[in-house]
Amino acid sequence: MSELLKITNLHANVGEKEILKGLNLSLNKGETHVIMGPNGSGKSTTANVILNNPEYIITEGEIDFEGEKINDLKTDEIARKGIFMSFQSPEEIPGISVMNFLKYVKNKTTGEPVKIFQFKEEIEKNMQELKMNSSYINRNLNVGFSGGEKKKTEILQMLTLNPKLAILDETDSGLDVDAIKIVSKGIKMFSNENNATLIITHGTKILKELDVDYVHILVNGQIVETGTSELAKEIEENGYARYIK
Repeated sequence: MSELLKITNLHANVGEKEILKGLNLSLNKGETHVIMGPNGSGKSTTANVILNNPEYIITEGEIDFEGEKINDLKTDEIARKGIFMSFQSPEEIPGISVMNFLKYVKNKTTGEPVKIFQFKEEIEKNMQELKMNSSYINRNLNVGFSGGEKKKTEILQMLTLNPKLAILDETDSGLDVDAIKIVSKGIKMFSNENNATLIITHGTKILKELDVDYVHILVNGQIVETGTSELAKEIEENGYARYIK
């Protein structure tokens, strides 16, 4: 398999506090990886550092995407390379509809004009698959949406952009069983041999609906163990006590 993302000895701070303390991670095309860990272990920090969120400062280490160092690229430049990130709490944006937002980000990411009729047809098809009310396409982005509808809209954005790497940060947070199944379906629709998915989660419910290649346990800013989906089941039963000193 072709290596897509490689993180080597990554150290990162938020303010003066070091959060990541030598993180190493490698993803190949065609793979689905999961990062689990207790609160404060650095899971969301990892996602934000990959996208070079300016609130997070890399002090050491390297992030390579398709063989290119991306540490010093701006967030929008990294997105154009083919990295997408969904958020724990998607922002509400009054004054811009879901459709116009999707057209805008598609154009900005690809640098090519959107073929509107084909684009709209694709959006409508994906909304049906995600069991989204068709009227939401004309509503202001996430304004008045339930938590579940916001997460579905994030998945819709992922399917629209079709990135090389999708980072899903707590996408299953606060969702009921039915919503988790729909979000999982969207991830399956996205996944293929030419892309990769990195799921960051506290729980294991979403993993029951997916074929996961690797589960990584992140504690105190470092990956302390890597295994298969069986490792996630062990965490569900026993928690993180044996990793925490």
